[in-house]
Order: sequence, then C-alpha cells, then structure tokens
Amino acid sequence: MKELAFLNKYFLKYKWHLLLGIVFVGASNYFRVLQPQVIRYALDLVVENVTLYKLYNGFEAQDTLFQNISQNLLFFGGLTLIFALLMGVFMYFMRQTIIVMSRLIEYDLRNEIFTHYEKLTLAFYKRNNTGDLMARITEDVSKVRMYLGPAIMYGINLTILCVMVIYAMLQVSPMLTMYALIPLPILSFSIYYVTSIINKHSEQIQNQLSTLNSLSQEVYSGIRVVKSYVQEKPMGSYFGEECEEYKNRSLKLAKVDALFRPLMLMLIGASTIITIYVGGLLVADGSITTGNIAEFVIYINMLTWPVTSIGWVASIIQRAAASQKRINEFLKTTPDIIPNNHIETSPIKGQITFKNVSFTYPDTGIQAIKNVSFDLHKGQKLAIIGRTGSGKTSIADLLVRMYDTSSGDILIDNTNIQQHNLAHLRERIGYVPQDVFLFSDTIANNIAFAKKDVSRKEIETYANYAAIYNEIMQLPEQFDTVVGERGVTLSGGQKQRISIARALIKEPDIILLDDCLSAVDTKTEAQITNYLNQVCSDKTTIIITHRLYAALEFDKIIVLDEGAIVEEGTHEELLANKGYYYDLYKKQKLEEVE
Repeated sequence: MKELAFLNKYFLKYKWHLLLGIVFVGASNYFRVLQPQVIRYALDLVVENVTLYKLYNGFEAQDTLFQNISQNLLFFGGLTLIFALLMGVFMYFMRQTIIVMSRLIEYDLRNEIFTHYEKLTLAFYKRNNTGDLMARITEDVSKVRMYLGPAIMYGINLTILCVMVIYAMLQVSPMLTMYALIPLPILSFSIYYVTSIINKHSEQIQNQLSTLNSLSQEVYSGIRVVKSYVQEKPMGSYFGEECEEYKNRSLKLAKVDALFRPLMLMLIGASTIITIYVGGLLVADGSITTGNIAEFVIYINMLTWPVTSIGWVASIIQRAAASQKRINEFLKTTPDIIPNNHIETSPIKGQITFKNVSFTYPDTGIQAIKNVSFDLHKGQKLAIIGRTGSGKTSIADLLVRMYDTSSGDILIDNTNIQQHNLAHLRERIGYVPQDVFLFSDTIANNIAFAKKDVSRKEIETYANYAAIYNEIMQLPEQFDTVVGERGVTLSGGQKQRISIARALIKEPDIILLDDCLSAVDTKTEAQITNYLNQVCSDKTTIIITHRLYAALEFDKIIVLDEGAIVEEGTHEELLANKGYYYDLYKKQKLEEVE
C-alpha cells in the first residue's frame, strides 16, 4: 500500500465524498441486517402457532387464529420490503458519492501526470517510449481508479457489514457464531498467499502492455517505412509474439484469480453446514429457536458476496499498486531544466553571446559542443554551417533551453539564459526545428498554434511570407484542410513552410531556423529569404544549414566540425580562407550549373 499512499492527498481533497459514502454504506447495511431478524420473528411466529392451530381444529377460533397469523406475516413481509427499499436507496447514494469520487480523482490524476510530462525535458523523452508514456496515463490510471472506486466501496461495505452481522450473531448465540466463523481464518490466510502472487503477475502484465503500446505506436507512425520495405508480415509476427507473451501472463493471472471464487464458496458452504448442524443441536437443547437458525443461514449467505469479494478487492488493490508504482516512477522524475517562470519578464532585444560553451548529452554521454564562443548583436543574421553531427542542432537546443550547458555561459541581452523567465524566453524565440511537427488539425490552427486570438487575415499573411499560401488555396478546404498525423498528408516542403509560418506569426525577437529549407526549391527559397531580409531586418536571426543561401546576407558565418568552431567570418573572408566553407560553396555552385 506504500505506493498507493501517494493518493491520500486526493482522499483529503474529496473527504466529504468519502465520509458521506461511509455513512451511506452504514445506513444501507443497517437495513440489510434488520431483514433476517424480521424473517426470524416471522418464522418463530409460524412454528409457535402451528401446534396451536391444530389444537383448534373444528373450532371457530381456528379461523380467527389463521387470520391473525396471516396479518402478522403480511406485516413482516411488508416490513422486509420497506427495509429492502431503504437499503437500495442508501446503496444508490453510496455509489453516487464513492464512485463519483473515484472519477474526480481519476480526472485530477490524469491532469497531474500530463502536466508533469510537459515539464520534463528532451532527455526524458529520449529515454522513454511514447507507448509506455501513454500506457501509464491511460491503462495504469484506469486500474488505479478501480482501487479508488469499487475496491474502496466494497472494502468499506465488507468491513461495516461484517461488523454488523457478527454483532447481530453474537447477540443471538456466541457459541453458534464461533462455529459459523471457523472457516474465516483459513480464508484470510488463503487471500494473503494468493494476493502476493497477483501483485507479481500484475506488474509483469502492465510492463508487457507498455511494450505492446510502444510497438503499435512505432508501427503506426512508421507505416510508410513498413509498407515500402514490405515488412507487414514480419512486423505482424513480431507483434503476435509480444501479444502471445501478454496472453500467457494474463492467463497465469486469470488462473490465480480463478482460485478465489470456488475457495470462497466452499468455505461459505462449510459455514452454512456447520451452522445448520450446531444450530440444530442448540434448538434441541432449547438455547435458540428455529428462527435463529434461519437467521444465521441468511447472515452467512449475506456474507457470501462481501467475503467472496475480498479476493476481487485484493486483486484490484494489487493491480492498482503495481500501476501506481509505474506512475510514481515518472512523477518522481525531476525535470533537468528549472523553468524559473517566477522571474519578472523583460523585453528581449536579441543580443546573443556564447562564452566557451561546451555541452555533453546527459542521456548518451556524447560531447556535442566543445568550447564554442561567438557574439551576435540585435538584428544581425548568423549562419551556422557544418557536416551532419557537427553540433549545429545542439546549439539550437541550448538557445531554447531544452538543455543546459555542461560548461560555459549563454547570455541573452547580457543576462545568463538561466536567469531569464523560461516561458517568456521561448515565447520571444521563433524556432523551427529540423524535424518539423504538425498536429492532426487544420492548417490554420497549425499556423496559429503559437499565438492566441490570431485573425484569419494574419494567418494568410504569414502563410504568404512562408511561400505556402498559393498551395494551401489549391487544397479542397484551403486553410480549413485537416492534415494527417504529424502532417503526413503534406509534402516535406509544405510541412517546413507551414512550420516557418507558425514561427513567424509569433512576431518573435529571435528567429531560429534549423535546416528548415532543405525540402524547398530554389524559387521558393528565394521568396522566404527575401522576407527574412526585409521584414525581419531588425530581428536577430540564426539559420542552421547544410547549404548556403545566396539571397541571404549574413553578418557572420561560423563553421562547426565535431562540435568546435573551425572557421568564422563573413562570406568573403571564408571564401578567402579556402577551407570547408569554400569547398561547400564551390560544390553548390557546380550543382546549380548542372
């Protein structure tokens, strides 16, 4: 239960739901326990008057006695029905409080997990599969809700009903009560043994379910690759093997669960037999009445479902504990980046300074940047050029503070980046990552994602700046066209340009483009770069690229190789050096001629 102790704060939050639920459980069981007592009185009335009825055979008093017995039995029958109705009413309110509480906590828990996921950094997402993240916020939370609702409700019901029933039984005959409850210690030991097995199997099942979710998510996301390499059958076979493993683990748990109900029924049946035998002896001895035996049999059967539900409740609790343990693992993960969103915001001018910055990825241990230094003033344009794996994207990640530097300092407007309000800093940076991402939504909503209360006219204006307007207007629904998952219905170039429009519509102070023009043709590239030259002349712009953009006039160009700056200067200065930049320039010119 130590893992489930995390949920105690929610019980405190919804304490009135829980307390009222307990009251309603008690009231419902109070009227339930009264029903066997009414039946006992009715049965004793019949037994006591049968002999007397026979003695009046042939006399007029026999009819009077019969009418009297009938009226009493009708009274007891009506009383039983009234108690049953009251029991049902309070049972309804019991579910309306405890089950509703479980749904409210489920809502809060999912929101807490989702909010915590959003706080975690890129390193966390590189270490964990998306399918596993989804399983914990869906399947695991659902199993926890079963503990919060049905398990608690039936657990409280079991406790209160057992106390009331055993108290009523002791009032009749302590000896008969002792004999009737003999099987319960055996029941308790069996539950203790079996639940330990359930806990082990439940955790294995949840882990395997996460594996299935991760595999499914990867196949669905990469369906183009699967189909193009004709790997449907191999992937299906692999998925089938994982499903078989999940099935086997689930069957093992089902076999353990299957032991519970027969065991409960056998022990309850044994209690009934003992009750009738010992009760018969006590009736012959005159210690109790015949109605008391019937009352005890009803009490024993009344305990059948609650006692039988011990195994079911224990199984739910064990599964919930296993699921909550998995949830807690992520909730206890602290983000590597402290947001500092409490810091007072100030306008971002756009001056950027790197001072001896080095960075090593925490999840892989690979050093991406080595002692990088440069200075960029407001409104200047910087090109960062280099081979694949030279550390270009790492500079972009550091600028939007997806990671913190391993050593050295990054200054924005002469203030360390860690001393800036993180949310405000990211709001003022228009970032288009190398791996562009579009949501399964309309094109208009994808462009307007970064800015609240944006008009359709603004959306169309910035789509025009990104040279995507004409192509959007050719689509069936134009700006209201819904793109597929991750923008799969669009071409690579279209996705890049929509992402550029999304970044520019923020009207940021710093523009950061990470190789986001690689999939566009020369004419389209010229349109976009023309906008960057004119409208963004007062904005600090950093373009990370493999290629050179002739239409862009860069104030500074740096060339990275293996994480270090190997060349730095203007276009003319780097051509004069005849190094990597010179070779790249000559190669691109040759390709343009061809």
